[in-house]
Amino acid sequence: MKHRAVKRRSVVVGIGATAGAAAVGGITLTAQAGGRTGGASSASDALVFDEDGYTTLTTTVTDAAGDGHEVTYRFWKAITYVTEPVDEKYQSLNISVPVRIDGKAVDATGAPILFANSVGGYMPASVADATGVGGGAMGGGTGGSAAPSAPAAPSASSSSSDTESGSSAQLSGGKMVSLPQLGLAAGYVVVEPGARGRTLKNSEGEYYGTAPAAVVDLKAAVRYLRANKGRVPGDVDRIFSTGTSAGGALSALLGASGDSPIYDKYLKEIGAADASDAIFATGAWCPITDLEHADGAYEWCWGTNKLSTGKQVDQTVSRELRSQFAEYQAGRKLRGLGGYGTLTARNYDEYLLTTYLRPSATTYLAALSETDRKTYLAKNTFLRWDGEKATFTWTGFLTHVGARKKDAPAFDLFPLPTDTSDTMTGDINNEFGLGTAPFRHFTLYSLRKDRGNSARPASDIPEKLRLMNPMYHLVDKPNPGRTRHWWIRLGTADSDTSLTVSANLAAAADQLGDDVNHLYYWDAGHGANEDAGDFIAWIAKTSGYKAA
Repeated sequence: MKHRAVKRRSVVVGIGATAGAAAVGGITLTAQAGGRTGGASSASDALVFDEDGYTTLTTTVTDAAGDGHEVTYRFWKAITYVTEPVDEKYQSLNISVPVRIDGKAVDATGAPILFANSVGGYMPASVADATGVGGGAMGGGTGGSAAPSAPAAPSASSSSSDTESGSSAQLSGGKMVSLPQLGLAAGYVVVEPGARGRTLKNSEGEYYGTAPAAVVDLKAAVRYLRANKGRVPGDVDRIFSTGTSAGGALSALLGASGDSPIYDKYLKEIGAADASDAIFATGAWCPITDLEHADGAYEWCWGTNKLSTGKQVDQTVSRELRSQFAEYQAGRKLRGLGGYGTLTARNYDEYLLTTYLRPSATTYLAALSETDRKTYLAKNTFLRWDGEKATFTWTGFLTHVGARKKDAPAFDLFPLPTDTSDTMTGDINNEFGLGTAPFRHFTLYSLRKDRGNSARPASDIPEKLRLMNPMYHLVDKPNPGRTRHWWIRLGTADSDTSLTVSANLAAAADQLGDDVNHLYYWDAGHGANEDAGDFIAWIAKTSGYKAA
């Protein structure tokens, strides 16, 4: 059963709009035929970008240096990006195009595109109610909530004339939190796509946003942009995807799976444009991914740490899952960055220490004042500082992090949850729900712990796992359509996932010869985004873009 919303259409106000053309920074853009990446189709022909369907807004954005910038931009709201939407509220996107920054005209015709999803917890995300850039939000469908420990949202603030709505990127403890607004202030085109999520269900109680709906929707949004090459402002061949947590996982998956044919039937069902869904670069913060191996990875990393209640998790389960991780990691045959060698369960702790954790602590301590550094070292005696480098053991690091966030197993729970009103317990079991069944097992281990040794996984689960795992496209069947540029970040205290997950993702991409920029934020938890300004600069450097 399909859920259709009334299609929204923005009114045209502001800067010199004329029929059939739109003036951007003093340059008139005229619709160009034949600009699609893929072949012509009825779906593509129906999905023509309305160049005049914008409103003009003004906002003030605080950049990474703490300086404010007044940005006037064109805002296209809630564009449905498929011809057969299941739910237009989620299958739509917003586009923001800067035309004036601090009083200076901007031509964003060839600017890179920041493709920023707001998915958290594999929940649905909608841009339909946004009043300006950075306004995408998670929606519960049946009563959802945001992902745990999500980064702080930017607060709203109004600005001067020609302002319909505005918002300011805020500093939270020195951390920038709004990539869409920072990208806009840098002169980039910002696209914010909505996507279906796991809690959505129709009047018959059937779930219609579970795997692989979210990644299919994001792919369809990319196809919409690429099918409108020459009409949509910005360089559709320079799309930079971003996301955090589950959104980070989807961003990584989007980058890894570009143009993979295993999604074709799903894209056809919703009427996606006949165009490429490959992107240029991926930005992924604390990605919750590689789901079928996440339980083992979690126990390898945090298995000896207690819960915040002081309770020790079931060590039999933890040991069995750690053993699974050792087998899985050996089978990956991944080499560590910097010529480290093959990564195994036996050497992964040392790899993390030497490649990521000690350098992260070193950077953190070096940036402190002498007084603050002495105070920190006095409170954290596990760590040694020789004036240049920080050193510590893996055991000391685990003790420093303290309580683990999740029980064992962390992701594929047994027994399955029964309370559908609690949207965060069994969230990944819900992501693999089907029909009217809200929760399903997706690993053989948890299934048999729950249902007995003769239990067999549902027939569709193997395919769903391939559709949702970027490692399938990087290791199992390396995908020629993948992105070649990766920006991956994780907090060292993030026990929402294992520290090995993003490290494996980085190693897999690096092993294929891709450009990988990966680091861990010292003492940061889930959702941290401490170098957003550096990411914005990386976009310009990686894309070769120089603003006029």
